[in-house]
Amino acid sequence: MITPFLEFLQFEKRASAHTIKSYQTDLEQFQKYLLFQYECNEPETAKAPMLRSWVVSMMEEGLNPSSINRKIAALRTFYGYLRKKKHIDSDPTKILSALKTRKKLPAFVEEKSMELLFEEGVFSEDFSGLRDRVIMELLYGSGIRLSELVELELKDLNLPARTIRVFGKRAKERIVPVSTSLAQLLHKYTEQRAPEEDTDVLLLTDSNKAIYPVFVQRKVKQYLSAVTTLSQKSPHVLRHTYATHLLNRGADLNAIKELLGHANLAATQIYTHNSIEKLKKTHQQAHPKA
Repeated sequence: MITPFLEFLQFEKRASAHTIKSYQTDLEQFQKYLLFQYECNEPETAKAPMLRSWVVSMMEEGLNPSSINRKIAALRTFYGYLRKKKHIDSDPTKILSALKTRKKLPAFVEEKSMELLFEEGVFSEDFSGLRDRVIMELLYGSGIRLSELVELELKDLNLPARTIRVFGKRAKERIVPVSTSLAQLLHKYTEQRAPEEDTDVLLLTDSNKAIYPVFVQRKVKQYLSAVTTLSQKSPHVLRHTYATHLLNRGADLNAIKELLGHANLAATQIYTHNSIEKLKKTHQQAHPKA
């Protein structure tokens, strides 16, 4: 029943390819565990103790609690689907509880470091350098996700209006504003971009093929390594940086939520913790009785 479930996610829930792949990986791991431990090859026939046993085995292996929670969430969605389709009578995931995890503040790059990144001489003067700058400025200047960046097409640009159209999770569309300088940079890039008959994707590799996630991750790590000592140097760090800098400069939390494409405010509120920590630091440094 795993394949029909994945098709349900793709065609009915319109989940992203990354989400579907994660569910597939988790469920296939669970299926292998059932076969090895219980000689059971059909997850829909698994009983609640079998699910608990899998969770315990992952804990004993020392798997990160957040990773285990993700797998528990995958099981809940899968068995919820089976129940909805009347393939099972009861949900065996009801006995499972999420593990406690330490909440980490989102890592972000300081404003001065981002200013250094976009100084003259950092990016080469050829097309590759121009494309790399567009990648970095789009991630930092619009806060879009890696998957959203990779899927951007030429038709998603509205440079006169200084906006880009983005398709987020579950193919939800949103319009994101960009600065005048970024709009000008995008205009310059599109003029130099080689016309390709087989793709309308905005960003291309040096061989004029559509960019892909690992390509972007390598570029981000390369350029961030020049301006920050953060251990995390990923596209998502630039998304965190975008949100944190907006909040630090007085942007409304609800507006940031819409810009990021979050489904609810709770997901956005994590950025307030960074601002509170900054305020505490300022208080300790400046107040006579701190």
